[in-house]
Amino acid sequence: MKRAVLGIDTSYYTTSVACFGDSGVLYDGRTVLPVQKGERGLRQSEGVFLHTRQLPPLVEGAFETVDPKSILAVSCSRAPVDRGDSYMPVFLTGMGVARALAASLQVPLVPLDHQSGHIRAALIGNEALSDKPFYAVHISGGTTDLLSVERPAPGRFSIEPLGCSEDLHAGQLVDRVGVLLGCGFPAGKQLEALARQARDRDVKIPSSVRSLSCSLSGAESAARRALDRGAAEAEVAFAIYDLLSRTLTKLLENAARQVGERPVLLCGGVASSLLLRELLKNRCDLPLFFGESRFSSDNAVGIAALGVDREVGL
Repeated sequence: MKRAVLGIDTSYYTTSVACFGDSGVLYDGRTVLPVQKGERGLRQSEGVFLHTRQLPPLVEGAFETVDPKSILAVSCSRAPVDRGDSYMPVFLTGMGVARALAASLQVPLVPLDHQSGHIRAALIGNEALSDKPFYAVHISGGTTDLLSVERPAPGRFSIEPLGCSEDLHAGQLVDRVGVLLGCGFPAGKQLEALARQARDRDVKIPSSVRSLSCSLSGAESAARRALDRGAAEAEVAFAIYDLLSRTLTKLLENAARQVGERPVLLCGGVASSLLLRELLKNRCDLPLFFGESRFSSDNAVGIAALGVDREVGL
């Protein structure tokens, strides 16, 4: 019988359930929260309702794939980041189900945070980073964070925030410009496909970086102005990814000068963009490590893997 930890993550964007064990990913179920066309997100109350509706089928799918008797622990994201004041109502949905499952299965409950789950998911295939300090760049709809990460013990990260976006996050910028260009929400995949159609790449959006922090709100306005001047939609879409690559490169160069050179792990939904990865590789001189694209967007795989690391040690 394969032993496993069941992980649950109920983020702002996706309902996720996963099982991770001694042979890796045993189950990975996800359902994106539906957003009406033209809208740029959901209210927290809407997210809680949707998670409540979407979680049961995913748990049932997990137990159809993995024998419940093999579950050694249930891990779950309880908050966005590992900080006492970190809170978001959508995570209560997952924690409630996780507590009930752990009690019924009579196994430990492992409360974790969403950001650590992203980092752990990106480390799958990049385990060489685990025993040394590294920078993590967490880029998503809710974060544009530059982090110093160490791993003092299995299943535990020591995360020190170094810098962040002072206004819009990378994912918000992608979604807002994407919706402006007629993409659905979340807009990443459609905006990237549009960006790859750009014949000319002359549209340049200024990058705003101060030390280890950045600003992205001006980029949305600059994209609107470019469209008003008659720029092609594909060129504006490409300009967004070009801007993000220049901004992240500047942040990492500043970190290397101020803190020291380290390898870099990129995680979060925006980091799943193959176009962004290509642009960063061409610009940034620091060693770059990317998680598998399927593990970069919101998922419970990292949460389940952290539960294995911390509680089971398979």
